[in-house]
Amino acid sequence: MIWRTSLVCALATAFAASAPAAQNNRPVRSDQQILIQLERDWDVAFHNKDVAFLENVLADEFVATYGDGSRGDKAKELELAKTFNKQVDSSTQDEFSVKVFGDTAIVWFTQTLVGPSKGQRLEVVFRYVDVFVWRAGRWQCVSSQSTRVAPA
Repeated sequence: MIWRTSLVCALATAFAASAPAAQNNRPVRSDQQILIQLERDWDVAFHNKDVAFLENVLADEFVATYGDGSRGDKAKELELAKTFNKQVDSSTQDEFSVKVFGDTAIVWFTQTLVGPSKGQRLEVVFRYVDVFVWRAGRWQCVSSQSTRVAPA
């Protein structure tokens, strides 16, 4: 009986000692960090015409309100990605603010796009509000609205 108690204590000590080491090998990411990375990945996927990624991140009932006031659904967003043919020298996202309310999250951020237009350098700034829901073990965007910021 003593050897069994000793064995149990030894195993418990070994598991307790190894658990923190195993946990430290995987960084824990918050929902906020995951959503910010998802926004960055979405931007790259759009510019690279990665429709498979976009199909996964956009909910079936996705609705976008674009900077010019027009609206689009998931099919339109996928078509825009497929036919995207603008030269973008840089696309920078910053000023992120993420709020999570249970299975719903809102992401606010600013995007600055730089590229040529009519032989000149053009810089365009948009502010975004994206709404995500948690479904089937992943975040999906149900709504996106962009507003073009007037040049200063």
